[in-house]
This record gives sequence, structure tokens and C-alpha cells, in this order.
Amino acid sequence: MSALPVFETVLLERDGRRLTVTMNRPQVLNVFDAALHKEIIEALAFAGSDANSDVVVVTGAGRAFSAGGDIGRMQHFIDHPDDFKEEAEDAKRLVFTLLDIEKPVVARINGPAVGLGATIALFCDVSFASDNAKIGDPHVTIGLAAGDGGAVIWPQLIGFHRAKEFLMTGEILSAARAAEIGLVNHVVPEAELDAAVDAFCDRLLAGAQQAIRWTKATVNIELKRIAGALMEPGMAYELQTVRSEAHRKRVEAFVQRTRKKP
Repeated sequence: MSALPVFETVLLERDGRRLTVTMNRPQVLNVFDAALHKEIIEALAFAGSDANSDVVVVTGAGRAFSAGGDIGRMQHFIDHPDDFKEEAEDAKRLVFTLLDIEKPVVARINGPAVGLGATIALFCDVSFASDNAKIGDPHVTIGLAAGDGGAVIWPQLIGFHRAKEFLMTGEILSAARAAEIGLVNHVVPEAELDAAVDAFCDRLLAGAQQAIRWTKATVNIELKRIAGALMEPGMAYELQTVRSEAHRKRVEAFVQRTRKKP
């Protein structure tokens, strides 16, 4: 059995034929700094090619799945918007890396899944959320277009009208509300989250692996087509809003509010 790669911000663990990918910046709720933004793609690419696993679980360390973007990184892009072009390419790579994984990918949503964190959770194949988790894509609340995947996956899960409502307002949903509208598959009490994920993974591992993988691959043909059509313009729109005065002012206001907190 091959050794697992070691990352600075992502932890890989194998349990039999199950591979768990954990975003591992618990002290800051697993927000995406430059390292995590790169390493999560590398970790998921490894998960897709790993011959020693048949099921992948994606989760976050500590109290959160991922709270989304790092505010310091946003400030950098405001001052250096051309640097965002590499970020945009990585965002596209992340979405297609997830879609290209043939084996089942299960989201273990142990806490807030926000922004890019929500996108990753929703692009997984089946999601289990703790009853204290929250999920949302608040790009617009900081003056950004939701270009990094939210506009692709939300409408596929909950329909265009609901998706537009939540993406245009940036509303953060409770786990119960997310399950009610079909955004996530299952919500369970926090203490039962691991048992529920374990039971589902065991069920998949007991199944016919080629049949499971090729069924998923067939479904994902349409998702890849949609992502192929939307990710390029979505990231172009997001870059335009990175350059906007509205984004600058909203980020500055967020920083000021954070500084005032005791």
C-alpha cells in the first residue's frame, strides 16, 4: 500500500478502503489561505487516483467544515487584482478535480460550510450534516459575484428560483433548512454524525465498485457540461467584482467590525 502524501493544511487518513480528506486549519475554521487553496486540489487529485481506496470522505478539522475565504487574501487581491487570475484557474481546477473523481465522495459537514467551503461540500456526491452546521454562499455580501462554483451547483440541487434567492442574498441556511430544500442529503445530531457517515461508507464499500463508479460517472457527464459552460464566465465576473469599489468598501467594513469585537 502506497504512503499517503503529507500536506501543510490538509490531512489524509486511510481506514481500510476509505480515504478521508480533512481540511486542517481548525484554529481559523479552515478558511482558505493560499496553501489550503492549492493543497485541497492536490489532495483531491490524489484521492481520485488512489488505487487503495474506494470511498472518499471530505471534512474539516475542529468546529467547521470550512468558513470560506481568508479576509487577508481578499485584501491582497483588492490591491493586486491581477494575482486573482491564478486563483480563478485554481477554482476551476478544484471543481473539475472533484467532478473527475469516479469513486463516491461523501461530505461530512461538521460545522459551517460557507462560500468555497459550501461549494466543495455541495460538489460531493452525498452529504451528511451535523444539526448545528450552517451552509451558505455569501459572496455577494462582500461585493463579489459567486463565480467559483456556487452558481453551477446550487441550481442543480434546489432549482433556479431558490438558488438565485440564496445566491443573490448570501443567506446562510441552517442544516435543517438545507435538508428541507434538498441542498444536503441528511442532517443528524452532532453526536451521531460519525456513525451516520461510517454506516453509509460501509454500505458503499460493500457494493459493486465498478457499477457504483460508472453510475456516478454517467451522472457527472451533465454536471461537467454545465460546469464547463459556467466556470469561465463566472470567474471572469468574480474578477470584475474583485476590482470594484463595492467589494473594497465591504471588505474594509468587515475588517472594522472584526476589530471592534471583544
